[in-house]
Amino acid sequence: MPIPWLPKPKYASLSQQRGETKVTVLENGLTVATEDKFGQFCTVGVVIDSGSRYEVDFPSGITHFLEKLAYSSTEDIPDKDKFMQILEELSGISDCQGSRDTLIYGLSADPKGLSKLVQLLSAVTLRPLITDEEIFIARRTIEFELESLDMAPDPQPILLEMIHRAAYFDNTLGLPKTCPTENINKINKQTIYEYMKLCHTPDRMVIAGVGINHDELVKEARKHFMSKPIWDDVKTSRRLDKGLAQYTGGEEKVFKDMSNVSLGPTPMPELLHFVIGLESCSHKDKDFIAFCVLNTLMGGGGSFSAGGPGKGMYSRLYTRVLNRQHFMYNATAYNHSYNDSGLFCIHASAPPSYGKEMVAVIVKELSILQNGISEDELQRAKTQLQSMLLMNLESRPVIFEDLGRQMLVSEERRGPDYYFNEIGAIRNEDIIRVAKRMLATPVTIASLGDVNKIPSINDIRTGLSSRDGRLPGRFRLFQ
Repeated sequence: MPIPWLPKPKYASLSQQRGETKVTVLENGLTVATEDKFGQFCTVGVVIDSGSRYEVDFPSGITHFLEKLAYSSTEDIPDKDKFMQILEELSGISDCQGSRDTLIYGLSADPKGLSKLVQLLSAVTLRPLITDEEIFIARRTIEFELESLDMAPDPQPILLEMIHRAAYFDNTLGLPKTCPTENINKINKQTIYEYMKLCHTPDRMVIAGVGINHDELVKEARKHFMSKPIWDDVKTSRRLDKGLAQYTGGEEKVFKDMSNVSLGPTPMPELLHFVIGLESCSHKDKDFIAFCVLNTLMGGGGSFSAGGPGKGMYSRLYTRVLNRQHFMYNATAYNHSYNDSGLFCIHASAPPSYGKEMVAVIVKELSILQNGISEDELQRAKTQLQSMLLMNLESRPVIFEDLGRQMLVSEERRGPDYYFNEIGAIRNEDIIRVAKRMLATPVTIASLGDVNKIPSINDIRTGLSSRDGRLPGRFRLFQ
């Protein structure tokens, strides 16, 4: 309730978040999209329909290599140091992120240097030299990264790989995002050029800019992105897999000693990590918004978290799991949406001796979603999701990524007002419908640690199909 003696508050409105999106498709099929936004800096970059899902006919890990090789030597720039020196003169920063279905090169800098920024982007995306020294450094970097992942106290990246591998067995989204150890020395300059020749074509690229003039960006893109790429003469017999993701469901258990993962003098408890996944939907699906609301509704976080953005202190996994079950150290919901499929997951952690109880609690929370939720819970989840949407879109890099990703998969960009209104229109029956849709799909589980107490996948499947989520009882003479 408003405090009587304070002035009436003023809230951010959708009109303040709405910018005009302009789009131009060049003669070679390259899309240029911009959104005007006032400020001293701009963000411009290239979003490519690339990623680990397309590495079917290649050794997995090429996208991981491309991340490490980004902004190195090109036909125009002798080495990474020179690139960084040029960028520093423009007061800029660079970033490259690869995912399962996208590769993004982004630069944020003074908009006065737009011509130089676009030239740099064209050089790193179309004319990278990829020297033997750079390949050597990338291999050593990836080796160190894999070792660090294996020793890190937080196993979330490993579990993310495991759950995708089990959910999409041996196809597209199930292919490893991080380079497998056995492929580190298999990937070379020729392999990378072959992949880029098939995947990094103008019709699979979007040049997106935020805070810059559209006509200027089109002019610079036409100047720098119409030339032939460095791999134009490379011969390849490989093919680019364009098949749809096939959700299979499945199970992956990895026994690992988690009793000594502490990095400092403070000991950490030994934990068993468990992820349960069900197929949700793609970001093109009519139920996409409902699944996003459901994800916020479930929420959750670490047991030591004090809340904050994304933690959801009033989410179901907090109020019904972490606050009630003394053995639960973590319960967090995730919804991964892709172009043709999606994966809804809950990651839970508890001591190994409570493995069965942990799974039973999570299965119950998923199962009872089909019985409906309270209006207060739904309204709180919708409001939280709307606020997160608007707050995230205050950042230029986020707007850039949103703009690039949307234009990559559709011919129009839907603004925040569209999603704001769609979130507000979600009703209880929508949550029940998507919960039933999700629960009807094959279950996927991934577990890491002392996995002996994890119930069988058949028992978990039986629990999810019941109205109360109860796992079937088992009588054992010897436990």
